[in-house]
Amino acid sequence: MTQRDAVIVGAVRTAIGVGKPGKGALHGIHPVDISALVLTSLLSRAGVEPSLVDDVIWGCVSQIGEQTFNLGRNAVLAAGWPETVPATTIDRQCGSSQQAVHFAAAGLIAGHYDLVVAGGVEMMSRVPLNSSPAGQDPFGPRVAERYAAQFVANDMLVFNQGIGAELIADRWGLSRTQLDEYSVGSHLRAAEATSSGTFTEEIVPVPTTAGDFGRDQGIRPDSSVAGLAGLKTPFKPDGVVTAGNASQISDGSAALLLTTSARAAELGLRPWARIHTAVLAGADPIMMLTAPIPATAKALARAGLGISDIGTFEVNEAFAAVPLAWLAETGADPGRLNSDGGAIALGHPLGASGARLMTTLVHRMRRMGVRYGLQTMCEGGGMANATVLELS
Repeated sequence: MTQRDAVIVGAVRTAIGVGKPGKGALHGIHPVDISALVLTSLLSRAGVEPSLVDDVIWGCVSQIGEQTFNLGRNAVLAAGWPETVPATTIDRQCGSSQQAVHFAAAGLIAGHYDLVVAGGVEMMSRVPLNSSPAGQDPFGPRVAERYAAQFVANDMLVFNQGIGAELIADRWGLSRTQLDEYSVGSHLRAAEATSSGTFTEEIVPVPTTAGDFGRDQGIRPDSSVAGLAGLKTPFKPDGVVTAGNASQISDGSAALLLTTSARAAELGLRPWARIHTAVLAGADPIMMLTAPIPATAKALARAGLGISDIGTFEVNEAFAAVPLAWLAETGADPGRLNSDGGAIALGHPLGASGARLMTTLVHRMRRMGVRYGLQTMCEGGGMANATVLELS
């Protein structure tokens, strides 16, 4: 077999809706149907026949209720694609759809695929966090026993990302003001990107009863440090983490089309970017959110690049403490980080966020002529994906 690669030839996302019933612009749409819309739009823009797709790898975190029974396959059927197109649904927590891209790239390089879709969805207004029936424990007694001392030390009953963010803030000496200042910056950058039309090319408008929805709903351009200072700290009485310096509960979907350079040429497609390097890392599941730091180091080492070689970064803003700690450890240029805002402003539809970040990243790289971009995000259980893209 000749040497194969994995390249992105298309990337789209919905605008992100507020993930609250009655307030979210996307609340009335079933997760399968909004996924189908994204799939249809992705291939329509690329001019590719659905019958050519070898697989759809779809990320989703809360796989219960409307988001169960292999949502990805149901989305393919809802899109009207041939029944011959298979799909699978995966869960690597917040990194699910970034992991979908990793699996897609690996399959292409191995020769298992020639054309594949990777993406994800999460409709948190319809399938809220912690939707599992009461009394069901996903950890089991052995995990609880292993981490019992840490639970007691941190006054925890279960693994809690908010507590993890508080622990990060304490370890890196991040103040409430620093977190709030970062959050305000995220809103301002997202507002500027929206008003300048930066997101227009990547967003697929979603038909709703109120009209086409095509602007991210959670952006608050009037956000201020003074305003955020009045919010409560729900995870720790004397803490620093609030709803204002954390990601928003959201609805949305995103997807990327991947193939090989050879197959792209056959189909008349122009590669946008190559999957240069894809890695994983694990870290402390109690602090939970620090794995992007070792994942970034691992990705750079494997890619043979330094932090200064990366022209733009997407580090998911699960909490403001995450990118701030990442900046402190990596020494990256803050001006290259989340330059169009992040999940604090745009929202964090869990299973879709990895693909959303990568869609924004690859569009920015093309728009600005950036050779290398890096994406990483923290994940439940103390994990992280990191991906290096190289502009084609």
